[in-house]
Amino acid sequence: MKITLDAMGGDNAPKAQVLGAMKAVEAFPDVEITLVGNEGEINQFLTKNERIKIIHTEEKILSTDEPVRAVRRKKNASMVLAARQVADGEADACISSGNTGALMAAGLFVVGRIEGIERPALSPTLPTIDGKGFVFLDVGANAEAKPEHLLQFAIMGSVYAQKVRGIEKPRVGLLNIGTEEKKGNELTKQAFTLLQQSSDISFIGNVEARDLLNGPADVVVTDGFTGNMVLKTLEGTAMSVFHMLKSALMSNVKSKIAAALVKPELKGIKNQMDYSEYGGAGLFGLKAPVIKAHGSSDANAIYNAIRQTRDMVSHDVIPTIAKTIEKVQ
Repeated sequence: MKITLDAMGGDNAPKAQVLGAMKAVEAFPDVEITLVGNEGEINQFLTKNERIKIIHTEEKILSTDEPVRAVRRKKNASMVLAARQVADGEADACISSGNTGALMAAGLFVVGRIEGIERPALSPTLPTIDGKGFVFLDVGANAEAKPEHLLQFAIMGSVYAQKVRGIEKPRVGLLNIGTEEKKGNELTKQAFTLLQQSSDISFIGNVEARDLLNGPADVVVTDGFTGNMVLKTLEGTAMSVFHMLKSALMSNVKSKIAAALVKPELKGIKNQMDYSEYGGAGLFGLKAPVIKAHGSSDANAIYNAIRQTRDMVSHDVIPTIAKTIEKVQ
């Protein structure tokens, strides 16, 4: 199995990518990784070359670049070359921590969409209190969506949850402002009907944003604008709560002693809420796995993204999505 890794994208590149890649090839004997980026910078951290090779380039896409223009003009950018490896059949999948919009553009223009998929969806697996997590899509690939798109999101999310997350019959929920069937705007009302009529998913109805971390569903679908707002609200709330908790525990001598006693438990909670433990956000709907790792990914997050990508390839997620969409149409 061959996976290409954009070694120039993200806040901690290329160190995080190199260390994550070395950890992955040690854990997975069936994986070969190609690092795409500045060879001189990569070699500063690369101590093991077994099943790791480098494609040298000094060009990269910046976070400030306009996504589509950058992909079209920067033909030798590390992200574009990584996607090109997949399109040319030299790799089974690619991963990047770089510009999200540019990766979506590279996925669409270079890798290409599955026939029948109208809109790809960006989908992370988010944590829940019980530790099981849920697949959430779309979180930003499409600002607007039609009811038919949400049905396709539900199908793709269900296939992923079943194949990669090992859930035999994933429960699919529609994010809405209430659990009642008639709640919401025209998009959610029409999508509710389509999801309810589909025999390819196990639809359980509407779910509310306040219940997401309680795990009411294994797959939750919404439009990209709403999904991105919810994702960033969850991120911001988690960071704020931990910041307030840290300030309270450091306020006096007694609280500092208490903090020392509960430090392992607090660290465990923080790790449980870190969705990078589940891997990156999959760009579902493309002809091959394209994974967007968080921009601030460390070596462990990159390793988890590689593990996730390996699972997608080995469990035939993309071919299964393609067959299901073809059947639906």
